[in-house]
Amino acid sequence: MLEISKKTENTVLEVALKGRLDTSTSPELEQFLKDNLTGVTELVIDLSDLEYISSAGLRVLLSAHKMMAKQGSMRLLHANEVVMEVFEVTGFIDILNIE
Repeated sequence: MLEISKKTENTVLEVALKGRLDTSTSPELEQFLKDNLTGVTELVIDLSDLEYISSAGLRVLLSAHKMMAKQGSMRLLHANEVVMEVFEVTGFIDILNIE
């Protein structure tokens, strides 16, 4: 299960993820981002409450990163140890802006 909450201020979209970002939930995030990125110049994704991320979740984040590279920037915040380990093992730590 994945909960997605958002806060918009001008052209900044802040998204908070809670739960698991995996094969069954990644299409939900993918559709959410497609529906909400128009006119956004800064995407901030808060991973504080993300418990797990799979390769399907990584694909959605990479897709969002590519989209935001054309129209602004994307930052990932507050990844826990489990999620950070996935980013490190997959090399995503060198691709994505993780703070």
